[in-house]
Amino acid sequence: MSSLLDRIVDAHGGSRWNEIATLSATRHFGGAFWALKGVPGIAEEGRFTVDIGREHTQLFSFGDAELHSDFTPGRVEIVRSDGEVVESLDDPRSSFAGHVLTTPWNRLQLAYFTGYAMWTYNTEPRSFLLPGVVTDEVGAWTEPDGQVWERLRVTYPSTLATHSTTQTLYADSDGILRRRDYEVDIAGGSPSVEYMTEQVTVDGIVVPRHREIYVRDDAGRAVPEPLIVSIDIDDIVLG
Repeated sequence: MSSLLDRIVDAHGGSRWNEIATLSATRHFGGAFWALKGVPGIAEEGRFTVDIGREHTQLFSFGDAELHSDFTPGRVEIVRSDGEVVESLDDPRSSFAGHVLTTPWNRLQLAYFTGYAMWTYNTEPRSFLLPGVVTDEVGAWTEPDGQVWERLRVTYPSTLATHSTTQTLYADSDGILRRRDYEVDIAGGSPSVEYMTEQVTVDGIVVPRHREIYVRDDAGRAVPEPLIVSIDIDDIVLG
């Protein structure tokens, strides 16, 4: 492992990640994105659970208190509380062919996006150690406010669903992740920048409680308006 990857993993709980199977929390989504995609009021509020060792996410209260989404890279489902599958879609990523940022989504496409996004966000940096994930140090970056962060380029294998194959993570001098750059491949490759704040320690692991996502300009800066997505989580429970 690179020394930067070592520092990031240690700063977020180190081997403690190997002792947990799931992370659950209450989610609160905001920003302009949900209305832009034609899916407001479905995924924004409720509990969610991600598996740590495999890519699997469930979002509860998915448009209805009795429904939840069930995501894996190869299939998404919308499921009733009694276990009945209401809707399902195999090979969901192929359904986004030809999409641009403003292309509307259906509920299953929303389930796919929120499933992989919440898994990506809430399993790192443990996910950086999964088979097939490659990391490289790519030097320092200075934020507009003068903060200097080290950058780790993360390349994901095709077996993992995420925003884009290659993403850049930024860590502060303590190894805490503060920023991510990526392209939303399923929304026309929209360039994005995400900031992570309000880190808390829960049973030995460090998790950011607040995220803000903006369009990224050609200079690598966040375009301040509009706020594309905000994510707040609380009541975090490890299983």
